[in-house]
Amino acid sequence: MQSSIKVVKPYGIMDGTQSSQFRHEISSLLEDSNSNKSILIDFQDVTFMDSSGLGTLVLCLKSVRTAGAELYVCSVNEQIKMLLELTSMDKVFEIYSSAEELEKKLSQKAV
Repeated sequence: MQSSIKVVKPYGIMDGTQSSQFRHEISSLLEDSNSNKSILIDFQDVTFMDSSGLGTLVLCLKSVRTAGAELYVCSVNEQIKMLLELTSMDKVFEIYSSAEELEKKLSQKAV
């Protein structure tokens, strides 16, 4: 993964319980002056996401955009994919099948 992209890897169940920690992690990355301000949320280890997890994800997207940064999502399972599609959030987030797919796209963009 390109060093300019910071990766956040939540795990387990993405719900209200994990929301505070997840938001804090995103905020910390945005405050880091050494960061290029591109953040990838890798859902590979997330087994389930409920509406409060989705709400947190949307709040993080707003924070990232306000900071002038970019947010990407990858490795969503079928349940998360369905939740994003049902809420039309799949049109709001840039979703990739893997971190490697994102890296490939960004390297082509840089050329």
